[in-house]
Amino acid sequence: MICSIKRAASLALAAICTFFCTLATASATELPEVTAKGAVVINAETGEVLFAQGSTKKLPMASTTKIMTTILAIENGTLDEMFTVDEQAVKVEGSSMGLRENDKVTLRALCYGMMLPSGNDAAGCTAVRVGGSIPRFVEMMNEKAAELGMSSTHFVTPSGLDDDTDEHYSTAEDMAKLTRYAMKNDTFREICSAKSAKVTFGSPPYERWLTNTNKLLKTCHGVIGVKTGFTDKAGRCLVSCCQRGGAELICVTLGDRNDWQDHSMLYDRCFPFVSRQTLDVGRESYELAAAGGEKDRVLCKVEPAQAYLLSGKASEVKAVVHLPGFVYAPVRKGELVGRVDHFYKGELIAQSGIYCAEELDKKEHKADLCEVLGALLSVLMKD
Repeated sequence: MICSIKRAASLALAAICTFFCTLATASATELPEVTAKGAVVINAETGEVLFAQGSTKKLPMASTTKIMTTILAIENGTLDEMFTVDEQAVKVEGSSMGLRENDKVTLRALCYGMMLPSGNDAAGCTAVRVGGSIPRFVEMMNEKAAELGMSSTHFVTPSGLDDDTDEHYSTAEDMAKLTRYAMKNDTFREICSAKSAKVTFGSPPYERWLTNTNKLLKTCHGVIGVKTGFTDKAGRCLVSCCQRGGAELICVTLGDRNDWQDHSMLYDRCFPFVSRQTLDVGRESYELAAAGGEKDRVLCKVEPAQAYLLSGKASEVKAVVHLPGFVYAPVRKGELVGRVDHFYKGELIAQSGIYCAEELDKKEHKADLCEVLGALLSVLMKD
């Protein structure tokens, strides 16, 4: 009887363990489908795909286009210089930030105008200001897309308005790449995360408030951006970024009638796949040759490194050590002397500092050539 009870308990425990292991290692393919024509969720830290559905299908992306327009403005323009808007650029249909002919504005205000109320007028004025003309700016957009590896993307307009040629398109995967790049820029992050913003423009300029159309900022826990979009051809498009428990994910849906719900659901399902994991730094300490000090070697320690990865993926991260051949005294305890770069699938995802673990005082006299050569010889012999 006792043996039977023990066996039953053992089987029950095994079943429970199997259940939780299945949850921990669940793949993105087990997630429910969404209503989007194209969708993807990626880990912002590593670029790894957690969920994909039609993610490589070429589709119009509406005003999510303005992610590219905004990051190019930030990278290539003088953000706080006031100028007069181009009178032709403000004459566009669709959503607007309220620009009129002869208005004076800054690029920073235009960036808020693009990312919050999705102003097509702001996109046109930005293109002329940064590129000199809309056609030249579109060339810049496509050049940047190629640089970022957005191989299935082609831009025709800076705003994302439908064009007659069907040549303005991207994929959920490419838009995630673009967003991951843009979110590394602090100015872009600040702008796209704002629920509202006070900007100054007009003729003469005066202060006014702009409101963000991205309601996920208020309704979905942890969302910090990014951009909404809609045209008759593209349907509802949405790019968002969300932080929970230190991890950061990016979600893109194109042609999705239930985009708000789908983004919230995908974040709830995908965040459990990602956990903070300790990375292998190779060695915990190094001895560096030293010149001009009270002793000829100094002890250095490697700081721990962590990254948010899919379960069990830390073993796939490659560590590359960067250390000088030797150091000159004096060296203070805690001084940075090198680093370890951590690569996941060829991409840098984290860095560990290598710090001096002890004081190395300078000798009374200056290091002579023999000491320097001796330090170099010590390094060569060690190698």
